[in-house]
Amino acid sequence: MQVFLQTLIGGLSLGAIYALVAMGFSLVYRTMGLVNFAHADVLMIGAYTASTFSMSSRLPFALAMALSIAITALIGLFIERVLRPLENKDFTLMLIGTIGFGMVLQAVAVLIWGATGRAVASPVKAAPLEFLGLRVRTYDLVVLVIAALAVLLLVGFLQRTKMGAAMQAVAMDHEAATAVGIHVGRSNAIAFAVGAGLAALAGGLAGPLLYVNPTMGGTIGIKGFAAAMLGGCGNVPGAIAGGFLIGILDSFAAGHFQGYSELVVFLVFTAAIMIRPTGLFGETTVSRA
Repeated sequence: MQVFLQTLIGGLSLGAIYALVAMGFSLVYRTMGLVNFAHADVLMIGAYTASTFSMSSRLPFALAMALSIAITALIGLFIERVLRPLENKDFTLMLIGTIGFGMVLQAVAVLIWGATGRAVASPVKAAPLEFLGLRVRTYDLVVLVIAALAVLLLVGFLQRTKMGAAMQAVAMDHEAATAVGIHVGRSNAIAFAVGAGLAALAGGLAGPLLYVNPTMGGTIGIKGFAAAMLGGCGNVPGAIAGGFLIGILDSFAAGHFQGYSELVVFLVFTAAIMIRPTGLFGETTVSRA
C-alpha cells in the first residue's frame, strides 16, 4: 500500500504538469479550432528561460517563472499574429505554420543554450515530508499548489472577465460573436498568449523534475496533447482530468514496466480513445476549416 501511495503522489505531480499543458492546447483549440503544434516547444522555451533566470541570473524562482511566462506569452502573441491572415482561409497551412514555428523554436534553443541540456536544482530546499510511512518531496506539493492556483486563475478569467466571456463566445459561435461586435482576432491572440503562458509554467515546473533540453517539449507535449484528447479536446475541465490520469498512468507504468512505460501509456490511451473517440468529457468538435 505504501508503494502504491508513493507512486500515486508522484503521478499527481506529473499529472499537474500534463494538465497545464493540456489546458493550453484546449484553450487555443476551443477558441480557434486549431491544434497549436508549437505549444510543446513553447514549453521548452519556458523551461530554458525559467532555469536561466533562476540559475544564471540568481533571481528568485517565482520571479524567474513570471518573466518566463511573460516572454512565452509574447511568443504566443507573435505566432497568432503571423497566422491570423490565414484564419478561415487556409486551415491546413495554419497547422503547418505551427509545426514550422516549433522547429524554429527548437533551433533558437540550440543556438542560445546549446544541444546538451541542463539539470535544474529544486528551488525548494526543505526536506521531504514524512507521514504514514510515506516520503513526499516538498517540491511535488509546490507543483500541485501552483497548478491548482493556475487552474483557479484561468477559470476566474474565463468566467468573470469580459475578455474571458468574449473568448467563450467566440468558442461557441465564431460568426455570431463577430456579428455582435466581438473582436475575434483579439480573442484568438489572448488564447495563444494564455496558452503559451500555461506552457511556460508547465516547463518551468518540470525543469527540476526532468532534464531541460531542446527536445523535452516533445516528451511532455505529446503527453499533454494526449491528456487534452483524453479529457475531450476543447474542454478545459476535461484537460485537467486527462492530465492527472495520464500522469498517474505514467507513474505506475514507469514503476512496473520501466523501459516500456511510454508504450504502455499510449496503448492504454489508444484503447480509451477507441472506446470513446470524443474523450471522457468530449463535446462537439470545433471546426473552422
